[in-house]
Formats: sequence, structure tokens, C-alpha cells
Amino acid sequence: MIASAADKAGAIKARVNPGRSGVWVDGKYVGPASRFSVPEKYNVEPGDHEVTFRDPRYEDWSTKVSVKPGKTTVIKGKLKPVTLPPPPYGRLRFGGGEAESFISVTSGDVSPVYINERFYGYLDELNNAGGGLLLPPGTYRLKMDSPLFGSVNQDVTITANKVTLVPLSKGK
Repeated sequence: MIASAADKAGAIKARVNPGRSGVWVDGKYVGPASRFSVPEKYNVEPGDHEVTFRDPRYEDWSTKVSVKPGKTTVIKGKLKPVTLPPPPYGRLRFGGGEAESFISVTSGDVSPVYINERFYGYLDELNNAGGGLLLPPGTYRLKMDSPLFGSVNQDVTITANKVTLVPLSKGK
């Protein structure tokens, strides 16, 4: 049986700044807006949807879109920067249980990472030796749920000018 156009999923693609923003469709996280400066494409059901973009350095931005069957709806926008806390910072990152490398050991894992219940990025961008997340010193609640590395739900203490490494191991 051949599916009619009405049965086909549509898609959204975001060309937003910053591209590393997380994308939520109707309240559900779907992944980053882009990776390696290439916009990601996400299949969605035809119809009206609310799409929200989040990045810790910017104000959240939401828009409504209408997706047609079999078509890609492109969303363009720019998030408004927020005032960042002043230095000093410490660095939070995930480790894959392997030798330090500038290559991500969680390549392709776009599981969202939350600090104090707020989206701060995705796993694939926060786990190589040169990456991570700069935070002011203090204690934070860290949450992440990965299909490859399991769940992390713990307090982490960030120290100025130090790296705090949260270890990961496959199959958790």
C-alpha cells in the first residue's frame, strides 16, 4: 500500500544562533539545533507545533510552526544573550573511562545535561579533554540520562580553575 502525503511525517530544521542550542518540540527534547555547524533535521508529525530553543548563555526562545506532510519547515532565529556571571570559573565535564583525548568518546550521544534543573548542553559536547562547561564555583545538581551511559543524578562541586570530571562507563 502506498502512503498518501497526509500519512507522511514532516520535519523541522533550525538555523538559529547559537547553533548548539537544544531543541524542544511540544515540550519534548529532540536534540541540538546543529552539530559541527550543520543544522540537524528532526521528523515530526504534520500539524502545528511549538518549538523552543534553550542555551544557558541565552534567553529561551519559542516559536510556533506549521509542518506540512513530507515537507521540511526551516526555523530561523537568534537568541538574546543573558548577562553571564563574572569569573573565576571551574570546568565540568564527563569522562568516558578512557585515556584523555580531544575526541569525544560519546560521539553522537545528544542526551541533554541539566544543571539545577536547567538545560546546559548535551553529552557529546561536554566530554572531551578540551571541552566541558564553565561554571562559577559552587555546588550544583547534575542530571543526565543517556541510553549508552545510564543516568547521572548527583551533586557536583565546582572549584575555581579546576576540572571536575564526572566518570561515565558504557552499559550503565
